[in-house]
Amino acid sequence: MKAVHFGAGNIGRGFVGLILHNAGYEVVFADVNAELIDSLASTPSYRVHEVGASSKSWMVDNYRALNSATHEADVVAEIASADIVTTAVGPNILRFVAPLIARAINARDASLKPLAVMACENAINATDLLKQEIVAGLDDAALASLDARAVFANTAVDRIVPGQAADAGLDVTVEDFFEWAIESGPFGDELPQIAEAHFVDDLAPYIERKLFTVNTGHATTAYFGFLEGAATLADAMRSSEVFARVAAVLDETKALLIAKYDFDPEVQEAYVQKNLTRFANPFLPDTPARVGRQPVRKLGRHERFIGPAAELAERGIVPEALLGAIGAALRFDLPEDAQSVELKELLATSTAEDATSRLTGLDAAHPLYAHVVRVVERVQKSQP
Repeated sequence: MKAVHFGAGNIGRGFVGLILHNAGYEVVFADVNAELIDSLASTPSYRVHEVGASSKSWMVDNYRALNSATHEADVVAEIASADIVTTAVGPNILRFVAPLIARAINARDASLKPLAVMACENAINATDLLKQEIVAGLDDAALASLDARAVFANTAVDRIVPGQAADAGLDVTVEDFFEWAIESGPFGDELPQIAEAHFVDDLAPYIERKLFTVNTGHATTAYFGFLEGAATLADAMRSSEVFARVAAVLDETKALLIAKYDFDPEVQEAYVQKNLTRFANPFLPDTPARVGRQPVRKLGRHERFIGPAAELAERGIVPEALLGAIGAALRFDLPEDAQSVELKELLATSTAEDATSRLTGLDAAHPLYAHVVRVVERVQKSQP
């Protein structure tokens, strides 16, 4: 069995690549980072270190690495004969890998089983986004027989992979918890062989539970921790004020998820408590600066703050804790992060109403809009 994985970074090597390796696949990593790919290509193995309440180390081997910028034809050929293609590149990069997958589907031998295409990104229904881009590059023959050539399944992925030590090389340190949920419907009776993933009939609850608990809570920890000057997320969670703010945010998202998906309240509360423990993991030296980067994206309409806050507002609930987290995100000032610079400039040159509309995509008539405008106004008044 063979899997091609786009994104040879820490998440690619320490999460998706590891699980595919453990499932018995030869993994072909594809990435545009020449230094990283060259290092992988010249090294027979690397290790993944799981740290937390329990710790273990995995050796990953039986892989190859290709530069998807300079060896496009080779990557296309690998995908055309693979069982699975996955991505961990970021939602905004999917459009750049889609043409290579489309070319591979065009060239795929009709005798092969359909290629399983799964985007493993921190975004809702990322595979649907990838499929739209892929379909645009298919020829008439591939379009006419697409169901026989490829299967597209959305996934929900969850593992905290912090910034790595400068001398780590290809080895990756990750937390000891992970979850990879994959929608089963598109595969029918032919589920891919991935032992450590679990296949579910309805993925939407898992995607939103992860996004509105893990991503929302992680970012909340980062932004309030950044304002307090915490060196790591674990340090931030040792602050009673930061802990209380994160817990309050997750109380709000928990209420939304229970109301929306009929989760058992005790099960969801246990999930919240598990994540509060994960954010405080002292073995993960992650920083507020790293986790908080790209605040503009994280303040988007369907992202981790505005997404659940908007739905709560639509239900007649003012999400005070989430609004506080939005305010903290607006104060994220990291000169080396391009989106932080962009955000600061937007707040300095726009009205609160214009900044709210441009950042959040909310319509002025939306019940959350006026609340966010007031948060933006307060942040603008506090800026020097």
